Amino acid sequence: MIVSLIQEALAAQGALLDVARDGETALRHLRQNQYDVTVCDWKMPGLNGQQVFEQVQSFDPAAANRFIFITGFAADPHIALFFNKHDVKYLVKPFSISVLINCVKELLS
Repeated sequence: MIVSLIQEALAAQGALLDVARDGETALRHLRQNQYDVTVCDWKMPGLNGQQVFEQVQSFDPAAANRFIFITGFAADPHIALFFNKHDVKYLVKPFSISVLINCVKELLS
């Protein structure tokens, strides 16, 4: 459900986007296309957000710098360490769509 809400909100802002509902599909999209921003859930079927990020970092470091993670687990020490170590943007669920839109705009500026 959250994927559909994000998709609708970003499309309303004029964004063209692809949606992946699992880590493998996300990675395939990221290998085949150049994206201005990647919004990536931390927990996904198959590869998780960290695994997707680390693979993208190995083949396109610039794309890895344009990730926004969404998570309900930011208090987990392992996840918090990852976010701090890689200095990536993240939003904690639940978040408002306006916060996501502002985060995307910040990455694009």
